[in-house]
Amino acid sequence: MIFCFLVYLVAFLFMSPTSVYASDVNDLGITTEAEPRYPTVIREPGTATEAADIRDLNVSNNLSITYTDEQGNLSGALRILIILTLIALAPFLVIMMTSFTRILVVLHFVRQALGTQTAPPNQVLVGLTLFLTFFIMNPVITQINDTAVKPFEAGQMTQTEFVETAVQPLREFMYPQTQTKDVRLFMDIAKIDSVESIDDIPTRVLVPAFVISELRRAFIIGFLIYIPFIVIDMVVASTLMSMGMMMLPPTTISMPFKILLFVLADGWNLVIGNLVKTFY
Repeated sequence: MIFCFLVYLVAFLFMSPTSVYASDVNDLGITTEAEPRYPTVIREPGTATEAADIRDLNVSNNLSITYTDEQGNLSGALRILIILTLIALAPFLVIMMTSFTRILVVLHFVRQALGTQTAPPNQVLVGLTLFLTFFIMNPVITQINDTAVKPFEAGQMTQTEFVETAVQPLREFMYPQTQTKDVRLFMDIAKIDSVESIDDIPTRVLVPAFVISELRRAFIIGFLIYIPFIVIDMVVASTLMSMGMMMLPPTTISMPFKILLFVLADGWNLVIGNLVKTFY
């Protein structure tokens, strides 16, 4: 132990002297050495006057993204990012810009009018709605594929032209299904005075107006579907009251008669067929 202490003492006495710098506080309130041996920045903060100076201020924190080439096309990595984002938003686009909303709401009204709470189940209704939506939107999808997707994959148009061309068939589908007062409502909210043609209506105005019109039309169809089933409920309730059966719920007796009426009238054929025809 004494030997180790002597070795440490001799090494301490023969060590080379080190430089000690006084500390200083800059304008940012950060304590720095007067002459730092290892500077973290190339230039002092706040001394940049041009864009090149800002890039040279701290090289380790620079980040550059190439988003277009000389032809105005997106880079591959950014294109993948946009595609993944669109895939995440695809369900909302399908619901808001196609016939999905009207069909699903009407089928829900049919189930409620029949009085069957879970028959058919939600999975069946949504699956049937998706297939009917693809059936109705098939001409629009084909037009988008022929006029936008194929030319874009062949390199005949840029991304901007692709988006504008792909949205046009959807706009042509939505506008005939949209009521004028709904378009006027959102144009007033957006403070757009007037337009000369359909192409001048922004998509951000046409989409919510289309959704409101679809909901209104779906509720009207649902009301018409409810009428015959309400008549059956009223007849059954009146019969039970006249017989003095006050404690028996009328829905328990009326539901089999409503199902029988729906089957005898071939209700699914009538509802689905006339519902699809409303888009043509």
